[in-house]
Amino acid sequence: MSMSDSNALSQKNDPSQANAHQVAVDLRAVLARLVRRLRETTLEDSLTPSQASALSRLSKGGVSTVAALAHAEKVRPQSMATTVETLESRGFLTRSPDPNDGRRQIVDLTDAGWQQVEGQREAGLAWLDHSLAEEVTHAELTTLAESSRILARILDR
Repeated sequence: MSMSDSNALSQKNDPSQANAHQVAVDLRAVLARLVRRLRETTLEDSLTPSQASALSRLSKGGVSTVAALAHAEKVRPQSMATTVETLESRGFLTRSPDPNDGRRQIVDLTDAGWQQVEGQREAGLAWLDHSLAEEVTHAELTTLAESSRILARILDR
């Protein structure tokens, strides 16, 4: 192990040696995993992670096209088309012709789609609530609460 590897390892294991770059790298990775886990925590009539993510994105961004959804989700348009077809067949979204370009279709959530998204959010919150209650000490919970306030402050700038 080189001297720089040894220093990086000791910094990673010793929070007092943290630097902004390493914290940013670690935080980004952990938050990405948390968001993925929250999206994947669904109701009994389980959706695939890509289906849950597409519904979630539509709920936040409003109507979209298959191509725009594919771009946002970083998947091929053909893959998103399959996801959209499945969600449409389950009654979670509708497709209609784009009034500005008849070759494209607009994708939008149905009432059932909105209910599914809300159910996903509730299931994710229930999972996180249970995990925090069962697996985190009071001191760690206090640290997480302070971390949330710090992140909120950064985001509000």
